[in-house]
Amino acid sequence: MRRRRDAGRVREMAGSPRMDAIPDRTAVNALWLIKLRWAQVVGQAATVLVARIALGESLPVGALGALVALGLASNLALELHLRRGGVISERRQALTMVLDVALLTGLLYLTGGPLNPFGFLYLVQIALATVILHAAWTWALVLLSFAGFGLLLVDHAPLPVGDGTRMIGMWVALGVASAFIVHFLLRVTVALSTREDELAQARNLAARQERLASLATMAAGAAHELATPLGTVALVAKELERALAGKDPALVEDARLIREQVGRCRAILDQMAGGAGAAGESLAWISVAALLDEALAGARGEPPVVRKLAPEVASARVRLPPRAVSQALRSLVTNAQDASPPEAEVELAAVVRADVLVIDIVDRGRGMSEALLARIGEPFFTTKQPGRGMGLGLFLARAVVESLGGAMTFDSREGEGTRVTVTFPVDVEARARRRDRGRPGRVAS
Repeated sequence: MRRRRDAGRVREMAGSPRMDAIPDRTAVNALWLIKLRWAQVVGQAATVLVARIALGESLPVGALGALVALGLASNLALELHLRRGGVISERRQALTMVLDVALLTGLLYLTGGPLNPFGFLYLVQIALATVILHAAWTWALVLLSFAGFGLLLVDHAPLPVGDGTRMIGMWVALGVASAFIVHFLLRVTVALSTREDELAQARNLAARQERLASLATMAAGAAHELATPLGTVALVAKELERALAGKDPALVEDARLIREQVGRCRAILDQMAGGAGAAGESLAWISVAALLDEALAGARGEPPVVRKLAPEVASARVRLPPRAVSQALRSLVTNAQDASPPEAEVELAAVVRADVLVIDIVDRGRGMSEALLARIGEPFFTTKQPGRGMGLGLFLARAVVESLGGAMTFDSREGEGTRVTVTFPVDVEARARRRDRGRPGRVAS
């Protein structure tokens, strides 16, 4: 199973109470493995004592006690290692379960071999391995259990005719049952893991959408309250520029700068208020070429943006909210221009694969470290110089992309530039319908 790098990270806020970290899956599996092995040791010891004392069976108690003690000592070592803050890796868990299968084979060997009715406990080990280990380790334990039971058959041969046939049948049944258990439990585990990832992504998306809605509400209120004073400042700055024309070039330039900064403030408020545009804008069919034209309409001339677009891709049509998507792409292109040297080129490429539109934006800047990549896209986090950005462009762009069922990924290395890959469904509404049909319905009672 491919491991996915989780983008969500838990951060402690300064001054907030410390929260215990949630243990990962391997740690939880180790805890449960230790608990189950304690129950296993107790059960084995109790079975031996009952068979020897209550039933009067003639058993090699010393050898059986040594095997049970070996299991107890190994589990005690695991428990102490864990309590001292150690990590029990998956490989160590797998080797522990290999030891358990070997101990079970030894116990069966000393208590009747294949005739012992507790041979079915191989299946317990296999089922547990399927839940806590990867498939390769699980199948290895299946083969080991199958070989262990086969060794019991060989060592205790010849068996009576009826018992021999029945034991061989049990051996085959053990292999078949093990294969079925592993196959279906692995499928269920993978399905649950996939579902868990989808739920985590949905929660992250809902949290970002909630932050986006709060930001848009705040910006709308700020724009309403600041519209009049900003307009007054802009008007006064324009009058000053006219009154000072031809008298003091330095003051004229200051008045022009005031007007530019007022315009920038308005643009920032408009961007914040329009960040949720995807939610209110209707869907429309538009060609890929027209979408990119609209995205580049407000882009600067330098560094130049070079489009790489095959004719069949340029004429392909997609259904999405054009204004919101083009604004998101424009923000990404502007960031790429800001990161690139003036003489470099920003590459804008698009391809259509099946029902997905893939857009790549590549800059020739300094790139980003792993630490910066982990925080990229957070609201109000920016790598630009003070006064050149508020860290909202990527946050708003990602919110728009993900609200349409798309995704945005970053590939960057220090000194090699950054590639931003944006994917959109070709038909946003059709993708949403298919996703809704794929969700499990309510189970009738």
